[in-house]
Formats: sequence, C-alpha cells, structure tokens
Amino acid sequence: MMMAGAQALEHELAELLISALNIEGRDASSIDPDAPLFGAHDVGWGLDSIDALEVALAVQQKYGVELRADEEATRRAFTSVRTLAEHVATHRH
Repeated sequence: MMMAGAQALEHELAELLISALNIEGRDASSIDPDAPLFGAHDVGWGLDSIDALEVALAVQQKYGVELRADEEATRRAFTSVRTLAEHVATHRH
C-alpha cells in the first residue's frame, strides 16, 4: 500500500471508529495509528468486546470486509488502527 494511501485509510478508519463508537472529543487527525485498540484509555483506545463488534460491523458495511472473531487474522487486525487499515486494504472488495 502506498504511504499516502495508507495514511488516508488510517485517518478514514480513525474517523469511522470515532463515529461508530460515538466518541466525543477525539479528532481523527490526532490519533496515533499505532496506539492499541484494546487496553487502558491512557495508552490507547480502551475498546472492549462490544466496541469490537460495533467496529467490525462498521468496517463490514463501509468496506465489505468481514471480520470474524474466531479468526486469528481478525485478532491481529484489531491491534491498532494501522493494522486494521492494512487488513482492510488487503481484503476489501
């Protein structure tokens, strides 16, 4: 994936997460694409399993990429916005 395209997709996904999870006070341009999606809020996004379902649904609706909880590739994709962008870029229709 080209660098500019990768950054654009990361930004787009950060906006999608903010929207899908109704997060207020966060701007997609200030998001660290390597910040962990799960874990403490002070380190990353602080998502839980319900948030992951919401994100998976939003990604599927927008990009046509199915994220299945029982697949190792999905678990790796949910590491950060960057890894999610890489997964979407590889698997979208």
